Amino acid sequence: MRALAVLLAALPILLLPACSTGGQKTEKAPASTATTTAPPWAKGMKTVREDRLPPEARRTLELIAKGGPFPYDKDGSVFGNYENRLPRQARGYYHEYTVPTPGARNRGARRIITGDHAERYYTGDHYQTFEAVVQP
Repeated sequence: MRALAVLLAALPILLLPACSTGGQKTEKAPASTATTTAPPWAKGMKTVREDRLPPEARRTLELIAKGGPFPYDKDGSVFGNYENRLPRQARGYYHEYTVPTPGARNRGARRIITGDHAERYYTGDHYQTFEAVVQP
């Protein structure tokens, strides 16, 4: 009888981890993963909160919001999405902006890509991977 009482007393402690993760083991989310709900256009994509982007990327987003001026001639040019890593859209839907890379002698590999419906994506590796930029 005493063993049953101890087991019943310990049961909530044993079940607590299963309740918090739906019974599944999960890895700790990387610091860049957003904790907010992703917008519909970002569904299924890795996300990054705007406040977790490099400071140069946040500055580029500020320039985009103001309409410029932009430091690079190619800023605002059409992004072709030739790698097909973003949702398929008609040509001209996406535009790209340079995110300066400290120490780089050229434009570097970092970009912000915008979509016609306020979508924003960040790539730090020249279009190999993208993260949907979400508000905190």
